[in-house]
Amino acid sequence: MSDKKRYTYRFNPQTLSYEKVEVTMRDRWKRISSTLLIGLGTGVVLAVLAFAFIDSPKEAMLKREINQYKHQLRVLNDRVNRDSEVLADLESRDSAVYRTIFEAEPVGADKRVPAYLSYEELQGFDCSEEIEQATRRIDTLTQRLYVQSLSLDELYKMAGSKQQRMAAMPAIMPVAKNRCKIVSGFGMRYHPILRHRRMHTGIDLSAHQGTPVYATADGVVTVSGRSTGFSGYGICVVVNHGFGFQTLYAHLSGTKVKNGQKVKRGELIGYVGRTGLAQGSHLHYEVIQNGNRVNPVYFFFNDLTPSEYEDVIEAANQETQCLS
Repeated sequence: MSDKKRYTYRFNPQTLSYEKVEVTMRDRWKRISSTLLIGLGTGVVLAVLAFAFIDSPKEAMLKREINQYKHQLRVLNDRVNRDSEVLADLESRDSAVYRTIFEAEPVGADKRVPAYLSYEELQGFDCSEEIEQATRRIDTLTQRLYVQSLSLDELYKMAGSKQQRMAAMPAIMPVAKNRCKIVSGFGMRYHPILRHRRMHTGIDLSAHQGTPVYATADGVVTVSGRSTGFSGYGICVVVNHGFGFQTLYAHLSGTKVKNGQKVKRGELIGYVGRTGLAQGSHLHYEVIQNGNRVNPVYFFFNDLTPSEYEDVIEAANQETQCLS
């Protein structure tokens, strides 16, 4: 039988000779274990270094996708910026031009801002701040576009009714320009009968008794004759033109219309007189817009040339004694 024991030789520096040493099983396992541990440690170190500095194919693909998403996010923000600038120009023209033409109130800035929205589902990621900011800007842009769309729909309806609105706007003199003279304008004036200064809410057009008085715009007669609601005006006519406009014709000698009657611009509605608190034969004429008395001379543009219009403005601005 062969000897299964294994030996190794170790040099003894004292005897200067090699001595035979038996290698036990325990020694073998120690050597194997040491080799395995060293190999395992080296492998772990190499693996850590590889994962730290060398991307796997899947990681490289994910990084490329992330970089692409970041690029698309930048492109999206640039588009939002351009769209916001275009929309801001539309909003500016909507308020400063279109709504001014139709005398409509501008859209409030608070209506263009979206209501509170929660973005909690976007939290907890490395790029949460960028995504939330982009989402918030898009939501704001969407709200502004929605409000602007509603505003344009409203303006479209206004434009569709422009012809009716123009017909309802007082635009001529109530008495033929060659048959009257402005003797008192709009503003603080001295009243000849009450004998004190007070607000004169219209203009006085001096004319002969019985001179025809015409409706200055299309509308419906709401007062014809004497009315307790217009004390001191004597016989008068009030026409509701719609779109916030009304006109008042006072101190008439008589009327040619009845309550509820529809009238057209230029239609005869009465005659100049001196009824009520009036001194001398004249027409007291008022324009009421959205419940406020406004200067009637600004609504004579259809009847006068530019030079005549300037003369009327100058005459109306002179502070003279009113006739009523």
